[in-house]
Amino acid sequence: MTANVAVIYYSATGSVHALARAVAEGATEAGAQVRLRRVAETPFADIPPAAVEDLAWADAYAFGTPSRFGTPAAPLKHFIDEAVGLWQEGALADKAATAFTSAHNRHGGSEATLLSLANVFYHWGAVIVPPGYTDPAVYAAGGNPYGTTAVSGPAGEDLQTAALDAARYQGQRLARTAMLLRAGSEMLAGTAVHA
Repeated sequence: MTANVAVIYYSATGSVHALARAVAEGATEAGAQVRLRRVAETPFADIPPAAVEDLAWADAYAFGTPSRFGTPAAPLKHFIDEAVGLWQEGALADKAATAFTSAHNRHGGSEATLLSLANVFYHWGAVIVPPGYTDPAVYAAGGNPYGTTAVSGPAGEDLQTAALDAARYQGQRLARTAMLLRAGSEMLAGTAVHA
């Protein structure tokens, strides 16, 4: 059993880009098919731009953004707003979702940003998959149970080590959860056909 995971992010300086790659690696290691996509303004030309169709394709979503005053950056929010048609169809419901972020300072609004993205997932009817305190990598990266966070400012040397390990773990956890949801959905569909 596999699952499709869309890792969609906006990165202004490269910090969220590095986290997104690690989340995608983790999901791939767990056996998922992964689409790593950047929001159009992101300056990483080697990554295809995100499209609403990537959300329709996916069984799970991982959204990454820098923290902007405790909320997602405007380019990612704009992309999410474009998904209103899928939301109205119910096509975003019952899929696993998680988020990750970076801020210039350790207390730069990261948790508020992650919780803000959770509000989107509630509206979609998604199944929120936080890392929780379920792996030593979470503790090593600062212990944020809501999602991986990294410091991109002068104190951000941990970005290349602990935060990337935590992001990789978060991608694995998201992919495994998506596979379980997909298997359960297929089992229920098979039961309905045979009932």
